[in-house]
Amino acid sequence: MPSEHTGKVYLVGAGPGEADLLTVRAARCLAQAQVLVHDRLVDDSVLALAPRDCERVYAGKRKHVHAMSQQDLNGLLVARARAGRRVVRLKGGDCFVFGRGGEEVDALTAAGVAWEVIPGITAASGAAAALGLPLTHRDHAQALTFVTAHRRHGRLELDWSLLLRPGQTVVIYMGLSLLEDIVAGLLARGKPPATPFTVVSHATRPCQQSVSGRLDRVAALVREQRLTSPALLVMGPQPRAAAGAMAAVCNVREEYVLA
Repeated sequence: MPSEHTGKVYLVGAGPGEADLLTVRAARCLAQAQVLVHDRLVDDSVLALAPRDCERVYAGKRKHVHAMSQQDLNGLLVARARAGRRVVRLKGGDCFVFGRGGEEVDALTAAGVAWEVIPGITAASGAAAALGLPLTHRDHAQALTFVTAHRRHGRLELDWSLLLRPGQTVVIYMGLSLLEDIVAGLLARGKPPATPFTVVSHATRPCQQSVSGRLDRVAALVREQRLTSPALLVMGPQPRAAAGAMAAVCNVREEYVLA
């Protein structure tokens, strides 16, 4: 067990983007941070909630470019906590949804450092709310699957059988650069070309964009509209009535719909 002089690490989910989607507990924790270790996708408005005099460490990751290795990051968290500091490890979305939060908890536990997790709204929930797009629906989708798209050993590795199951919504994180490969893989394995598919970029932020259409056409529309990362891919039955109502009320974000 940690000694009374040891600090503590708070793994905090920053939510999908906008600062007002941060939880109250997360905001309170940020306001008391002595060390702030943050990811690339955390909005500046969220970072501004931490004290000006706290130590700030950038630990962002993007494709093929990491500010520091995971091992070094784990060591940093342990060292600052052992120095008696109150450390906030701030991650976009939720710490335990494709955020390596589990690896960091393992390292902290092994080192005898106290830790606490403060959950955040994951990107899929934020994007669905912003688009008015239910991820589950009694009449359309009775299951929900989250997967991450990345290459191992130079090739795309996904559990295709999982993605092909009917009656569900599939949300693919970190898949924009692999969209064409994902679409080709689904079609080659028998997924109907008319399957509804949405790509949303910078979900919940003022610069949010999305495109929606058939599985076999959505990649072309994404290229045409030049959507950029971070982005989510959403496949499955998608009732559009709610999305239409949301657009009518808010009318603040761009959306391109392909029939």
